Amino acid sequence: MAKKANKPGKAKKQQAGGTPATVALTAAGVAYTVHAYEHDPAHPSYGEEAAEAMGVPPERVFKTLVADVDGALTVAVVPVAGQLDLKALAAAVGGKRAAMADPALAERTTGYVRGGISPLGQRKRLATVLDASAAEHATICVSAGRRGLEVELAPDDLVELTDAVLAPVGRA
Repeated sequence: MAKKANKPGKAKKQQAGGTPATVALTAAGVAYTVHAYEHDPAHPSYGEEAAEAMGVPPERVFKTLVADVDGALTVAVVPVAGQLDLKALAAAVGGKRAAMADPALAERTTGYVRGGISPLGQRKRLATVLDASAAEHATICVSAGRRGLEVELAPDDLVELTDAVLAPVGRA
């Protein structure tokens, strides 16, 4: 008895551990590595926890933050070792004022939970800015779409897949 062929992309969504982020990477044919670790809800920082668990320098692990720039939600991807410079983010997208977005709105808009927001495979595509320091590394790690799951990929691939602007938006 012959098996039915799945529609293109359907099997990818059903892969164990698959998230919209990994599905988007696979569909784009981008080389990436998945890093899974046991998430500790008591850890004070999702990003630092990821860096520690993977044994990757925090300068190569990037967190995804959602900000409101002049009324438009905007994604900032910055090293976990630092903070987001809101003024620099606003300037990078031609805006005047930026503030962190309401967490519930960020979750609804991206389709991900806080601590697991990925710049990839979001429910609604948002303007994205990747901190310029990413270009210093052959690969960086970003959330794969859930707590305890990261993807490692080339910064250029992240820029291409998200139509990101590369700008100095992180600070130590």
